[in-house]
Amino acid sequence: QVQLVESGGGLVQAGGSLRLSCAASGRTVSSYAMGWFRQTPGKEREFVATISWSGANTYYADSVKGRFTISRDNAKNTVYLQMNSLKPEDTAVYYCATGRLPSLDDRASRYDNWGQGTQVTVSS
Repeated sequence: QVQLVESGGGLVQAGGSLRLSCAASGRTVSSYAMGWFRQTPGKEREFVATISWSGANTYYADSVKGRFTISRDNAKNTVYLQMNSLKPEDTAVYYCATGRLPSLDDRASRYDNWGQGTQVTVSS
């Protein structure tokens, strides 16, 4: 079983940057697509970005395209989310998860092994 732990969240001013990490343990995630999602109170979990097992392919939500970059280091069993030009509407708890399918997918129902999340708060 895979355990995922997110870190790197915090409080940042609008226009600032944060880098989230998702560290996996229990088994390697090098064969999985990985995804980042976010959630605010009372709303469904929202897709942010996903990356293929090799890192060669990525896919982003329109709301973060050009500002966020997903990457992975399979040797470290870790996935990252670099977030630049942050906006107050990016405020949420950010989660990572392993994809069930090799192909990239933006549906939360296609992911497993969710971490506990890390809070990102962007002040205006």
